[in-house]
Amino acid sequence: MATEAAPEWLDKGDNAWQLAAATLVGLQSVPGLVILYGSIVKKKWAVNSAFMALYAFAATLVCWCLWAFRMSFGDRLLPFVGRPDLAALGQDFLTQQGFAGAYPAATLLFFQFVFAAITLILVAGSLLGRVNFRAWMLFVPLWLTFSYTVGAFSLWSPNGFLFRAGVMDFAGGYVIHLSSGIAGFTAAYWVGPRTAKDREAFPPNNILLTLAGAGLLWMGWTGFNGGAPYAASIDASVAVVNTHLCTATSLLVWLFLDILVFGRPSAIGAVQGMITGLVCITPAAGLVQGWAALLMGVASGSVPWFTMMVLHRRSRLLKRVDDTLAVLHTHGVAGSLGGVLTGVLAEPRLCRLFFGDDPRYVGLAYAVKDGRAAAGLRQVGVQVAGIAFVAALNVVVTSAVCLVVRMVVPLRLGEEQLAAGDDAIHGEDAYAVWGDGETYEQSVHGNQGYPMTSNPMSSKAEEMI
Repeated sequence: MATEAAPEWLDKGDNAWQLAAATLVGLQSVPGLVILYGSIVKKKWAVNSAFMALYAFAATLVCWCLWAFRMSFGDRLLPFVGRPDLAALGQDFLTQQGFAGAYPAATLLFFQFVFAAITLILVAGSLLGRVNFRAWMLFVPLWLTFSYTVGAFSLWSPNGFLFRAGVMDFAGGYVIHLSSGIAGFTAAYWVGPRTAKDREAFPPNNILLTLAGAGLLWMGWTGFNGGAPYAASIDASVAVVNTHLCTATSLLVWLFLDILVFGRPSAIGAVQGMITGLVCITPAAGLVQGWAALLMGVASGSVPWFTMMVLHRRSRLLKRVDDTLAVLHTHGVAGSLGGVLTGVLAEPRLCRLFFGDDPRYVGLAYAVKDGRAAAGLRQVGVQVAGIAFVAALNVVVTSAVCLVVRMVVPLRLGEEQLAAGDDAIHGEDAYAVWGDGETYEQSVHGNQGYPMTSNPMSSKAEEMI
């Protein structure tokens, strides 16, 4: 029987899956990317890199609840953005049925938050090793407000102009990955490069933990793409299988290319191939058949490999911009590739499961087979137009945000901080190895149990005891 806590419109199974999927996506960021970022960088940047991810997660949640969720999915203000308000803070809004799915708006708010948060954290991947943390603190809410909300509303909101035009972005190939790749590269241009020494040698401080963080990212994608249908449905199951099939294929292709060209298998290279596979399948996960997911894995393991390992080294522009973790290639290129391949390989029946009975949604390969080549060409054209919009939006808005932040605080750390890293920025080291002369003397939180007479906090604590 329906109750106030479980009204007739509530599907408990769908609600449970959606909350679980959101939690899986959240785990991709915290601790997934916190671990990955803190491990894949040089030791002196471990704390700063991990902390950038943790800060972005927290700051995004507050801004999301205050205004960004409604700008992304609320009442239309403009064709590309919603009207900001404080509705998401009230129980009347949170307990009513959301705009999609058979569960409350509170579930949708949480599910969409973790997507917004991971997007900001992906942008951070381009800036590791030199961005001013205070500048990052300002960048996160500004970019969320003026870039992410526009992309999310345009592509995912039922009122968005790209959604109405028929762009297919199943789980965020455009909204999350393409936008973070372009925004990260643009921000890296304005922030400037790492020191010459760091660019020449930037070894991971812990490859085993890098792999652990990558594993959390991979398995968390079950919720990333599996939650996109907003229901525990057949399409969710198809999306999950396609996600892992494409990812495994992409990893193997990247690995084989590394062996073929460089003569040895690279663990970090395998992680890159894993990420490009996850990104490429995201806009198509529930819209393509298994053979198509396999084909996309081959493409995502080879095309971004070529742009990163070959084209990047030949391009003056690409070499000029210091994109620390190559987010442009792993997310921008892979996301664009996935978007175009979605327009080619999307299967009509699976499109109906996700979009409903709308004949516009059909991949070019199936449209040609059915004698509807014009519809397929239109879909590919719409996919390309979506890529152009997201890319242009993020170049313009990210540049504007960086210029505004630069008026308040420097975007790049000073030379002394760049040379010292974590200890100069946070007064904390990732690994307190006494043999290296590293201590927590500068941290107000790391002195317990150590007789550090040089820190005035120690003598005050002794007096109180």
